[in-house]
Amino acid sequence: MSTSHRKRRARVRAPELTGRQWLNTGGRTQRLAELRGRFVLLDFWAFCCVNCLHVLDELRPLEREFAEELVTIGVHSPKFEHEADPDALAAAVERYDVEHPVLDDPELATWRDYAVKAWPTLVLVDPEGYVVHEAAGEGHVEALRRILGELVAEHERRGTLHRGAEPRVPAPESDTTLRFPSKVLALDEGTLLVADSARHSLVELAADGETPLRRIGTGSRGRADGDAEFASFSEPGGLTLLPEAVAARAGYDVVVADTVNHLLRGVRLADGAVVTVAGTGAQWRDEPDSGAALRTPLTSPWDVTWWEPAGGVVIAMAGNHTLGLFDPVAGNISRFAGTTVEGLRDGPAAETFLAQPSGLAAASAETDPAGSERLWFVDAETSALRWVEPRDGGFEVRTAIGKGLFDFGHTDGPAADALLQHPLGVAVLPDGTVAICDTYNGAIRRYEPATAEVSTLATGLSEPSGAVTSEGELVVAASAAHRLERPVPPGMTARLIEGGAQRVNRPATEIRAGEVELTVVFEPPPGQKLDERYGPSTRLEVSSSPEDMLVSGAGAGTELSRRLVLAEGYEQGVLHVVAQAASCDDDSAVEHPACRLTRQDWGVPVRIDRGGSDRLPLVMGGLDEQ
Repeated sequence: MSTSHRKRRARVRAPELTGRQWLNTGGRTQRLAELRGRFVLLDFWAFCCVNCLHVLDELRPLEREFAEELVTIGVHSPKFEHEADPDALAAAVERYDVEHPVLDDPELATWRDYAVKAWPTLVLVDPEGYVVHEAAGEGHVEALRRILGELVAEHERRGTLHRGAEPRVPAPESDTTLRFPSKVLALDEGTLLVADSARHSLVELAADGETPLRRIGTGSRGRADGDAEFASFSEPGGLTLLPEAVAARAGYDVVVADTVNHLLRGVRLADGAVVTVAGTGAQWRDEPDSGAALRTPLTSPWDVTWWEPAGGVVIAMAGNHTLGLFDPVAGNISRFAGTTVEGLRDGPAAETFLAQPSGLAAASAETDPAGSERLWFVDAETSALRWVEPRDGGFEVRTAIGKGLFDFGHTDGPAADALLQHPLGVAVLPDGTVAICDTYNGAIRRYEPATAEVSTLATGLSEPSGAVTSEGELVVAASAAHRLERPVPPGMTARLIEGGAQRVNRPATEIRAGEVELTVVFEPPPGQKLDERYGPSTRLEVSSSPEDMLVSGAGAGTELSRRLVLAEGYEQGVLHVVAQAASCDDDSAVEHPACRLTRQDWGVPVRIDRGGSDRLPLVMGGLDEQ
């Protein structure tokens, strides 16, 4: 899009920022009016959201490149109740090394003022205080770079650009052995291997869970292979031991989910040597996710576990809402479950909807009451406990606890009525029951497969994120407390909690029953055009929860606009919309133009009202002109 095109548009003044408090500013309130002369990039995020965490990392080089022209401001608009806790937000800003100012927006006031509909959303404000670009989802950094390059030159010519660096005022870091540990693995010798995520390394602790024996990794963010003291990780997560025979052939003992590097790493326990075993280091966008492991991109592998019925390491691929399968001997990787659509839908593994799977635990034939060696996993964004089981020569996914993307709470009792809040870890107890790290409730919950009952084992933990049984005792990574804990004394009786149900504090979009025009707004970045060399350049896929809320308009097509027909009789539901667009450099003289794929997945809560709108615009990149 040309500069002249921008000038013809109606100019929309950016609303002032309002919220509860500011972080990374030394307590100073940051006002847009005081930033005139600079570009301001608003990043609407929530620390539960893996896509938001991707954007934090994507923006780092852009912030360095335009350090004197651009101020990035994170607007934290929480999805879950726990995220509205100011202490939890302060911890998240430290955990994820957020370097720019952050506005705490617990009531979603600024979210509403900017009419945001998705986490994450980026809004670019020019030096005169006008909104000039909006983009939902990930992968927009190159478009922003081109837009900024064009507009910086324009405002420099006009004399409306005033350069200057924005100082950061970070909070002091505490001195603890662990810093935001995410997962823990019991080793055969009785020691514990911990993923020390904010220190980008692994720590082996003695059986007491406190005494450090060795650290694997430099402690600085990186992706180097090699000896224990030279290797590096970036926010490592899940850990799993390979069976002895498999480890002997693979040449390493432990598989590590190197989350922010989008890699799997292998660790040889004898000397701590680290090797990359899967992933390319680039984040998966829409490429094939099956093939040679070292040539196939991954996206935020959050946890891993060896599962015998699948014959490999199952990967909780939080970044694209799937489970992957890695064969460490053959060196191959494949999609195991999920479609990449975020949601809660059971059935054959390849047809299910998952929502940020973040913890895995395999039951053995001895402990599984059904005798089927189920693979348990938690879906964080639907606050769900689910399982995979072999069925008719394939695999099926079932849900034990969970209702959907926008329902959560702390309620015990029959599993059909029970509620969790953003669980990140799971472990199978010796009696076959399932311990759930109910992370945002600060609790350990128990699910009994034989009775489908849910109870609470412990409360008062600081973001329990991973757990393992060691010598019959449950060991929990209390991530925000920076330590391992044993919160369930032997013989403790489970408690029942009559907590309340909660829903996401996110305004639903009001639309009417009957015909509604869905439009995904997308404009190629400056200097690019839609890539139609090999067929249609865009794709749109739509579905709903409940499924029969859509009378027509569901399914996939190539146009970014579509007529939907919504059934009468529904008060609310969720529209699942996945859009993508391919664009390339608009220069016929270039033999190999630079191309990019933009993709976004929305889960839009809708309220169906007779007076609702007959138009639903979703901005993937650009500005909605209506």
